[in-house]
Amino acid sequence: MSSHHDVALATVGPPLQDARVAVVLLHGRGGSAHDILALSEELQATDVAYVAPQAPGHTWYPQSFLAPLADNEPFLSRSLQTVGAIVEDLARRGVASGRVVLLGFSQGGCLALEFAARNARRFGGVAGLSAGLIGPSPLVRDAYRGSFAGTPVLLGCSDIDPHIPLARVHATAALLEAMDAVVTARIYPGMGHAINQDEIGHVRHILDTVTGASAT
Repeated sequence: MSSHHDVALATVGPPLQDARVAVVLLHGRGGSAHDILALSEELQATDVAYVAPQAPGHTWYPQSFLAPLADNEPFLSRSLQTVGAIVEDLARRGVASGRVVLLGFSQGGCLALEFAARNARRFGGVAGLSAGLIGPSPLVRDAYRGSFAGTPVLLGCSDIDPHIPLARVHATAALLEAMDAVVTARIYPGMGHAINQDEIGHVRHILDTVTGASAT
């Protein structure tokens, strides 16, 4: 495990110079970089480098993602800066944003979606699993700038998730679509707070799309 701006990083996969895609994996509250890296085995994608930062204290921000933004500061801003520093470092090492996929689960999924929306551009893909944009309701479109330029975005969540209100998933989908993302929202009856194989399949499709585009 290496470090980046005082945040530990865990990696698996080929060196960046040999990878077609880089996936930034963001773990949930109480989880770890090594936990979320286990998704790399599920995805079974070749030519993909995975980078997973470790949140200090295993938490990206202290309060609910639905709390007023100020209640999660300065931790939220620091966590967003961590993701930004990783994306910038990937770009310096030759992996442009169009070859970067941001993927997070639970709190990490919220962070991935929030970073992407605040820094909208063409990404390889974004996946928020059991997640939504951060902040109290209602979401404010004017708080986000830019265009996703057709970036594929996956939102996967249960209809009874104890942490993620279904209304927030729908509001997130609508806002990201207004920012020119191509959103796939998958709602799973009775699943709870988890990741399932259907979501893994959708992420694998995003990776296949990016690797195919990179090969042309």
